[in-house]
Amino acid sequence: METIAKFVRIGLGALTMFVATAMAETPYEVWGIDQSSSPGKTFGGTVYIYDGKALERGHRATETVPEVIDLSLEASALCLAQTGANPLRPHMIAMNASQTHAIISFVATGHVLIMDALTRTPIECIRTSAGAGGARQVHFAIPSPDESYIAVANQNGKLFERIDTDYLTNSFVLNTGAMINLFACLTPNGIACQDATLRPDNAPICPIIESTSRYVFVTLRGGGLFVVDAKATPMQIVAEYDVSTVHPNGCLGVQVGQKMYVDSGGGTATHLFGADVYAFPVTGFSPLNPPNVPEPTVVLSDTSEEADAHGATLTKHQRYLWIADRGRNFIWVIDTQTDEVVKEIPLAGRISDDPTPDLLATSPNGSHIFMSLRGPNRSRLTPTSALAVRPGLA
Repeated sequence: METIAKFVRIGLGALTMFVATAMAETPYEVWGIDQSSSPGKTFGGTVYIYDGKALERGHRATETVPEVIDLSLEASALCLAQTGANPLRPHMIAMNASQTHAIISFVATGHVLIMDALTRTPIECIRTSAGAGGARQVHFAIPSPDESYIAVANQNGKLFERIDTDYLTNSFVLNTGAMINLFACLTPNGIACQDATLRPDNAPICPIIESTSRYVFVTLRGGGLFVVDAKATPMQIVAEYDVSTVHPNGCLGVQVGQKMYVDSGGGTATHLFGADVYAFPVTGFSPLNPPNVPEPTVVLSDTSEEADAHGATLTKHQRYLWIADRGRNFIWVIDTQTDEVVKEIPLAGRISDDPTPDLLATSPNGSHIFMSLRGPNRSRLTPTSALAVRPGLA
């Protein structure tokens, strides 16, 4: 790889992905992560790093041998030394805008691991705050485009947290004064953040940061959504949405111009099936607004059996939005100019009759889309709709 490398991150389980902008000839890597423990251990995990150009070789792509990083070694030693606990179940990978650092979220123990992306060296390990019922689970920690912070969804702790960052000096600090307790707070309208009718389960799932880095769209497991001003300390809710406006299990999102696409899916006991896509504006937020303002556009909504919208990515030039339906094994294709669904791409076939596409990422040159495939081994929280036969990278 060149000294300035390009990366794509993708999951080999329940994970995430990232795409960098690059010219067609630029080398890049595809990072994947297995959220199981390291072989023979009860902690750690495994990162797989592929040569992206080797994955573009058609049928010969299967010959590509990944670099493997065992997270039970140096990474776990760092976490144990800095937090007193080993990390368990790595779930998501993110890259900062400069592509110098990888951020790994551990969903079982609430750790955020920061690694040097080029040397593969673990630099910092932070354990997030104990929240509701003493729980802490980092479902997704994502760096802001301006590289000033990492937004952290502390899932079962029901906390939205912020790590202040300086990648040049390798300074990473959990700012406890910035935190929002989504279980106990009130919105600017004086409404309980978690409410049995409006927002019944405020476990944050995915923070989605718009391009100026000020606003973060925070999806919620039980439905509803908050837009948060992440630059304020403490961070401030500037828009609130209820479950009738944004359905449960909000997952991922992407920005196109002045629109932020956010999807919602199925896979939980209270909301088994669902495929929704919303287009939010990225301006017009104010604590003076009433609930559900500014109103999102509903791009699609499907409650059919087995529906489960999950991963999202944009094709070249942001012309189309692809959404993975992991329950029904196809890709929704949405025209980003008209917000119309223009095609469904079936994925079941010769290679797998049940691939279960989890997350998606587009190569830097726009020629290929990578997807993570779920496997048959169910963790305690994995929905049965997300189980498949053959895990891996497609």
